[in-house]
Amino acid sequence: MTSLRRLPVHLSVLDRSLTREGEHPAQALRETVRFAQQAEELGFLRFWVSEHHAVPGIAGSAPTVLASAVASATSRIRVGTGGVMLPNHQPLVVAEQFGVLESLFPGRIDMGLGRSVGFTDGIRKALRVGKDAAEGFGEQISELLGYFEGTGPVRARPAEGLRVPPFVLAVGSGAAIAAEHGLPLVIGASRDEQRTREAARTYREAFRPREEGGSPYVVVAVNAAVADTREQAARLQIPEAWSTAVSRTRGSFTPLIPADEVLARTMTPKEREAFEEARLSQLHGTESEVTEALAGLAERVGADEILLTLNTYDPADRLDSYRRLARAAGTGERRTGAAASSGPSRTVAHS
Repeated sequence: MTSLRRLPVHLSVLDRSLTREGEHPAQALRETVRFAQQAEELGFLRFWVSEHHAVPGIAGSAPTVLASAVASATSRIRVGTGGVMLPNHQPLVVAEQFGVLESLFPGRIDMGLGRSVGFTDGIRKALRVGKDAAEGFGEQISELLGYFEGTGPVRARPAEGLRVPPFVLAVGSGAAIAAEHGLPLVIGASRDEQRTREAARTYREAFRPREEGGSPYVVVAVNAAVADTREQAARLQIPEAWSTAVSRTRGSFTPLIPADEVLARTMTPKEREAFEEARLSQLHGTESEVTEALAGLAERVGADEILLTLNTYDPADRLDSYRRLARAAGTGERRTGAAASSGPSRTVAHS
C-alpha cells in the first residue's frame, strides 16, 4: 500500500525494554536486541534504548550496556540512548562509556541525555543522588562535552577527540539547555500539540550554535501504532496505557498484560481517568492515516526527525505495526538514498 505522501523526515525507534506479566527481564532485553535487528532491516535511521531504575515493568536499566549489545548485533543502524539520565552519573564515566562505544562502533553511536533522577526517595538514595540533582544538568552537560573536546579537568580516554552526536531530552528545562548548548532537541509529542510547537519554536529562537554551521535539530517522540483498521491499531496501545495508569495511581509501572485482560477489568474512577489520559497522546490508525498524521505533525512542529515508540503485549504485533509504517513511509528508500547516507548526523552539532 502506498501512503498519500512520503514522510518528509527520517523515522527512528525508541525501545524501553518493557516486560510482560510472568516474563523474566532477560527475555525483554533479548527481544530489544532482536527488535533492533528488525528495525535495521526495515530501514529505520536510529535505534535508542532507555534508562529506568527499579521499575518492575521495565528491564532497560543500563542503556550504554544494552546499546553495546544492540550495536554488536547490527551493522548499519545508528544506536544510542533515549537517554542516559546524566544526574544519576558522573560525567567522566558517561564520557568514558560513550568513548568506548564510539571506538568499538565508529560512526554509529548517539548520546541521548536526560535530566531525570530516581522516581522515589529509595531509588535516589541507592543512586546516591538528591532530588535536586537535576538542577545542575546544564553544568553536567558542559563538563561531559568538555571531556570529548579535551578541556575537562582530566583526560577522558578513549572519549577525547571523538565525535559522538549528543541529544538533549526535553524534560523540565531540557529544551532551554539544548538551545543554550547548541545541541539537538528530543521532545515528546504532547496531547496539547500547541505546547510541543511552542517548545520547538522557543528552542529554535534561543539556539546558540556550538560550532560553525551548527543549526537547530528537533526530534519529536511519538507513540504510534498501525494495523488494518484504526480500532485494531488502538488495541495495540492498551497494554502500555494500562501500565501507565497503574504507575500514576499506585506508583509502580507494572509488566504488560494483554489488551483483553485490561478491557475486562473493573477500573476505579482514578484508574479509568489515568487510563484515558494515557491514551490521549497515542497516535493510531491505518498505514496511510498514521503516515499522514506524522507528516502533518512534522510540518507543524518543524521536526527534522520522528522517534517512534510502541509497546504492546505481543512482539509480533509490534513488529507488524513498524513494518506497515516503514512500508508506507518509505523508510527503506530514505535509508538507502543519498539523503540517508549523509543523514541527520551531519546537521547536528557534534561535541
